[in-house]
Amino acid sequence: MATGEEMPPALQDSWGDFWLFRFFINAAGYASIVIPGFLLIQYFKRRNYLETGRGICFPVIKSCVFGSEVKTVHTEDGSLPPRVEPTESSTARQILKLLFCAAGLQASYLTWGVLQERVMTRTYGATETDPGEKFKDSQFLVFMNRILAFTVAGLYCALTKQPRHGAAMYKYSFASLSNILSSWCQYEALKYISFPTQVLAKASKVIPVMMMGKLVSHKSYEYWEYLTAALISVGVSMFLLSSAPNRHVSTVTTFSGVVLLAGYIVFDSFTSNWQDALFTYKMSPVQMMFGVNVFSCLFTVGSLLEQGALLESVHFMARHSEFMAHAVLLSVCSACGQLFIFYTINQFGAAVFTIIMTLRQAFAILLSCLIYGHTVTVVGGLGVAVVFMALFLRVYARSRMKKRSKKLPPGETPVQKV
Repeated sequence: MATGEEMPPALQDSWGDFWLFRFFINAAGYASIVIPGFLLIQYFKRRNYLETGRGICFPVIKSCVFGSEVKTVHTEDGSLPPRVEPTESSTARQILKLLFCAAGLQASYLTWGVLQERVMTRTYGATETDPGEKFKDSQFLVFMNRILAFTVAGLYCALTKQPRHGAAMYKYSFASLSNILSSWCQYEALKYISFPTQVLAKASKVIPVMMMGKLVSHKSYEYWEYLTAALISVGVSMFLLSSAPNRHVSTVTTFSGVVLLAGYIVFDSFTSNWQDALFTYKMSPVQMMFGVNVFSCLFTVGSLLEQGALLESVHFMARHSEFMAHAVLLSVCSACGQLFIFYTINQFGAAVFTIIMTLRQAFAILLSCLIYGHTVTVVGGLGVAVVFMALFLRVYARSRMKKRSKKLPPGETPVQKV
C-alpha cells in the first residue's frame, strides 16, 4: 500500500490547509449546534416540561430530552439483549454469531481501509501535462459515510418492528461527536504518516478501550483479560513493525501524525464504550446506528455549510468521477461496517469488538504483503503466533470461568474483580 510517492509535509501551503486550524474550525461548527442544544435541554429540565408541557411539540421534546428513562437489567458486559447463560446448543449459536460478526467487520473495513488510503494520499485527474489534485476535506468524507448510514438505518427501522425506544435522543450526541472526531483524525492522519504506521497505532488500542470502559461504564475486567489484551497488542505490533516498509522517519512519523493518532484512539475508545453503556436501554443495534448518525449528519452538514466547504467538495466530485465512485464505495463499506459494529458491541461488548478490529489490522498488513510483495520476517511470524496464543488463552480462561461460576453457590464470585 506504500509506494515511493512523497508524503505531504506537516505544514501545508496555507493556514487553511493546516490540520490544527481545520480542527478548531470544525469544532467551532459543532459548538454552534451543541451549545444551543445544551441550553435548550437545560431549559426544558428546569421548567419540569415533562409534567407541565402540552401541545403538538410535546412528544418530540419528550423523546429528545427525557425519553422513557427505562433501563433493562444491566448484564455482565452492559449490552442488550440480556445474555442467557449458554447451553450446549446456544454455545454453537454464539460461536456462529461471533464468526459472522468477525467476517462482516473484516470484509467491510479491509475494503474501507484500502479506499481510505487511495482517497487521502493519491491525486485525481493526473495526466502527462497536469499533476492532478488531491482531495483535502476529510469532514466531507465523514459526512458522506454518515448520511448513507443514517438512510440505511432509518429505512430499516421504518420497515421492521423495533423495541420501544427508551433513551433520550440527546444522549446519542455524545457518541456521535466523538465518532465524527475519531473518523476525522483517522482521515487527516494519513496526510502526515504512512498507512502501516496508522495501523500500528490502531493495533494498540485494546487497553485504552478497556480503561475507558472503567471510566464510562464502570466495568470491571479480570486480570487475564488485561493480560490477553496486552499480548494481542504486543503480537500485532511485532507483526506490523516487521512488515512496515522502510521509510525515512522524517517523512512518515511526524508530530502532527502522532497527535492525530492519539486523538483518534481517545475519541474512538470513548465512542465504543458510550455506545455499550447506551445499550442498557431497550434498543436494537439499528436504533443505535440511527440515533448516532442523526446527530453525525446534523453536526457535519452544519459545519460544512458554515465553512462553505460542502459546495466545494461537490464540485470536486463533479470534476472527478473516479473520486465519486471511491467516496460512494467508502460510504457503503462504512454503513455496513457500522451495522456490524453495533451488532457486535450489542452481543459481545466493546472489548471483544476491539479484539476483532485489532486482528483486522494484521489482516490489512497481510493483504498489503500479498498485493505489493512485502515479506513477512521471523519477528512478524512470531507476532502472529503471539496474537493467536492470546486469543486461545482468552477463550480457555473464559470457559474455565463459566464452569467455575456454575459450581459456586449464588452470590459468590469465582475470582476477585479489579
